[in-house]
Amino acid sequence: MAQTVILRGDVQRAFAKKLIDKAPANAVVRVKEAKRSDAQNDKMWAMLADVSRSKPEGRQWADETWKCAFMHALGHQVKFAEGLDGSGPFPLGFRSSRLTVRQMADLITYMQEYGDRHGVRWSDEWAEQQRDAA
Repeated sequence: MAQTVILRGDVQRAFAKKLIDKAPANAVVRVKEAKRSDAQNDKMWAMLADVSRSKPEGRQWADETWKCAFMHALGHQVKFAEGLDGSGPFPLGFRSSRLTVRQMADLITYMQEYGDRHGVRWSDEWAEQQRDAA
């Protein structure tokens, strides 16, 4: 039976060690960083919409295109495949769902810095200003 243990502290680490000690021969153990959170994902898409609306440097890109550009700027690689109809290559990859919490935090920080440098009006800050003014 497969077990997933989130290593939040000593108790979980001890439990994981016991599972390993009791595991049968040829069992597979995989330790990986946690994936990005839903809150991080929601924040990223809100920020992408803000950047897209602001059209920095005159770029009229869709939210998804901005996401790919930001991920590329942080070194996330993409592969290309040839189109079925000979129309040329198309990109594969740039899946933010595969990012870890730390990688997503880096992406959001980079987006914030880029937007701040290009005068993006962030919707969450705008909403706070409107609430404070009321």
